[in-house]
Formats: sequence, C-alpha cells, structure tokens
Amino acid sequence: MRYLHSMIRVRELDAALRFFCEGLGLRETRRRDVPQGRYTLVFLAADENPEVEIELTWNWPPADGGAPEDYGSARNFGHLAFRVDDIYATCAHLQNMGVTINRPPRDGHMAFVRSPDLISIELLQKGDPLPPAEPWKSMPNTSAW
Repeated sequence: MRYLHSMIRVRELDAALRFFCEGLGLRETRRRDVPQGRYTLVFLAADENPEVEIELTWNWPPADGGAPEDYGSARNFGHLAFRVDDIYATCAHLQNMGVTINRPPRDGHMAFVRSPDLISIELLQKGDPLPPAEPWKSMPNTSAW
C-alpha cells in the first residue's frame, strides 16, 4: 500500500492557495476542473517529498444560487504536519501574512496555525529544537488549534 494524499474541502480556493503555496511553500502539481460535478481539484506538494500531496477540493457555488455547503469549524479533521528548516522564520512569515499563530513555538520545536478553512497545521522544527526566543517563548496560545 502507498499513501497518496489528504483531501481538504476549501471555502475560497484563492485564499487556500495563498496560505499553502505562498505561506508554507507548497507548489501546485496539477489541477482538474469538473464542470459536470461543479468542483475543482488542486493538488499541492512539497519539493522535499513531492510524492505525498494535499488535495484541495473547491465546490463551486450552487447553480441555483443557494447557500454553499457549511463545512463547520473543521475540528473533525486532526491536522497536517510539516517539517520546516526554521520554525521561527516560518512563523514570522505566516504572521506577516496575517496568519494567527495559535500555538507559538515556545519550545523552538512545535507550532500550530490554521488555514483559511480552519484546518490545523502543525509545524515541526527540522533537527534539534531551536533555543527558546522572543517573541515566541512568552506568547500565549490563541484560540483552538
């Protein structure tokens, strides 16, 4: 058996792509529009292991003009985990993009953020933890992660 991908339903495709590509550094590997099903699939991967992907599924607005499906708070999905070269730089970059650092990397090893669709993302420092540093070591948790 070979693990292929995880699928996340997204509310706004552009916001999700900005978060995952510009924020986390993933790249789009392929895209498929399915007009008969009224959805778009976008596959993303990290350069370090491109064989494992995230599938973003964007369901188009209802043809009848009705309300889009409500995906809730997304707490039913655990989290996606990414190893990063510098957890402090990654968190600073995401914070500069307006992303809330829900669980700051106080220990120099682990942080949590949430995507625009409220998917929890765990960031793990590559190798040994970095020495605790401000502003992270005294920053409190924010909201759910």
